[in-house]
Amino acid sequence: MSLTVDIAGVPPERMLFAASPLAELTAMLHVLAEPAHHPEHHAWVADTRAALEPELAERLLEAEYLWRASRADFLLPARPGATLEAELDAVDRLDDATYVSAALVATCGSDRLLFALPSPLTDRVTRERALDLAHARGPRQVSFAERLLADPPLVRARVRRTLEDCGPAFFSANWARIKPRLAADLRLKADLLARRGVAETLASVSRAIELDEAKQRIVIDKLQDNATTAAGDGVTFIPTVFGRPHLVVVHAHGWRPVLQYPVAVVGGDPEPAPLKSIRLRLEALSHPVRLRLVRTLALGAHTTGELASAWDLTAPEVSRHLAVLRTAGLLTTQRRGRYVLYDLDTATIASLGPDLMTAVLR
Repeated sequence: MSLTVDIAGVPPERMLFAASPLAELTAMLHVLAEPAHHPEHHAWVADTRAALEPELAERLLEAEYLWRASRADFLLPARPGATLEAELDAVDRLDDATYVSAALVATCGSDRLLFALPSPLTDRVTRERALDLAHARGPRQVSFAERLLADPPLVRARVRRTLEDCGPAFFSANWARIKPRLAADLRLKADLLARRGVAETLASVSRAIELDEAKQRIVIDKLQDNATTAAGDGVTFIPTVFGRPHLVVVHAHGWRPVLQYPVAVVGGDPEPAPLKSIRLRLEALSHPVRLRLVRTLALGAHTTGELASAWDLTAPEVSRHLAVLRTAGLLTTQRRGRYVLYDLDTATIASLGPDLMTAVLR
């Protein structure tokens, strides 16, 4: 299982390594929304949340679906700017159809089929599909999706103002603090690219990334099967301090591939667990379909129908695999109206070891 980027015909100079204020801001916002993924930042999360003005905190909660489970692709700039304002200006230049489709993929779950369908702004079937996905995720998400579909300019302006207001609230000070670390990493990557070539440079980005020179493609070790192409335009690599353990990749058709990779290495000892529990959990995770389901559930709670749609399975197939994962103690459930949502017990997964947890969250 991997995500591949075809780079045939792409010269090394089109492998762009650059820091992005917008990408780092949304990495911080993801940490605030999902602190369980980032235990090394718990103190920062507590301090930042305590200092937020209530009105800004409410607006961040309102829009957090753009960065909580997955990142809307326009939040990872293909050509990073020098300032947050410049990058937000570039986002403003996207047409409404592109912005809304990308936002709904992040907002309504992992169903990237929305990109291949007619715009939900003009097509009733696509619109209903997006709203149905949102309904499975709760009333707040439904409200955001409905407002986005009803008045894209108003929602876009509100999201931009929210991101701008993060600057004085917490982002500017943190950006100034971590920018030297990002700059040092970028200098290293530039030197490696010039002296050693693409393969060694990619190896320095992450052990989960390698160059398949025979097929002229970048192979990213993620628990998913997807492929995209640079199509001669190149690939962008964005370092992050707040992003570990995630490797976030923009791979939707029509977008320049972008990969955000962590520069910080923070380790931790796994919690001990009984051997019997470990055996049950590893047996449950030994099936490739269940690994795919776990990877999806690591992004947030999903219904059986959503999982079946995401992986082209039948609902009974998904139910059988979920039953095995539940027996092993790897899932929790919650009922929301007529929907039953399955969620990954990240603490239990983490107890199996940091390498497994990192692979699931990558």
